[in-house]
Amino acid sequence: MITGASGGLGRALAWELSAPGVTLVLWGRDRAKLDAVALECRAAGAVAHVTVADFADLESALALMAQADDSHRFDAAFFASGIGDTRRAGDRVEYPALVQQVAQVNFVAPSALAAMLGDRMAARGRGTLVLVGSAAGFHALPFAAAYAASKAGLARFADALRLALRRYGMRVTLVSPGFIDTATGRQVPGGKPLLMTPEQAARRIVLAAQRGVGHAIFPWPFAVLRLFDRALPRFLRDRLLTALAPPG
Repeated sequence: MITGASGGLGRALAWELSAPGVTLVLWGRDRAKLDAVALECRAAGAVAHVTVADFADLESALALMAQADDSHRFDAAFFASGIGDTRRAGDRVEYPALVQQVAQVNFVAPSALAAMLGDRMAARGRGTLVLVGSAAGFHALPFAAAYAASKAGLARFADALRLALRRYGMRVTLVSPGFIDTATGRQVPGGKPLLMTPEQAARRIVLAAQRGVGHAIFPWPFAVLRLFDRALPRFLRDRLLTALAPPG
């Protein structure tokens, strides 16, 4: 199972996982893009099914996930759906509807779906869940407060879920990548050091899942930045983070 398969990272994950004998269930909001991804996967020898699903309608998404798992009994699920968020020029803070939407798509829906699917996998005694967070979740970004908070919440949930399910033969992996050249990534203002292609990020995500890593941060300088953020005195950290905010 791959959610967000109509986006850049989801497509790259689908391609990375495609091989003869593999069955993929691809979720996304754009049917035309999903169909194109499915064709690529089938050309690589995989069986690919597509489902149009929107995380904004969580009740429907949960029902679809239950039906899909009944049919396929998933071995692994990659939750790669997500939307970006930056404060609009001239706004003092993000507007409430955007905060709600980002929290729903980036945190509430993937957490609820992962919990439901994790429980089903645990009953079978095996399974892998991969939740795609972000290095942004380590920092209080003033120009993308909702995005940073949603990824921070997802990170804490993934860590707790890992602890809850490991006794049942389950593996839960959180990945916190840096900048990826996707539509969401391009919304971030300013420079993007160590920018990765979706294909590079997908290879690292799949490798982390295969190894059963609890938390994979990449590229490695972002792990150092996380430690740096924690070690700085608050007044210095606040000054640095405020300086990151885009003009206006």
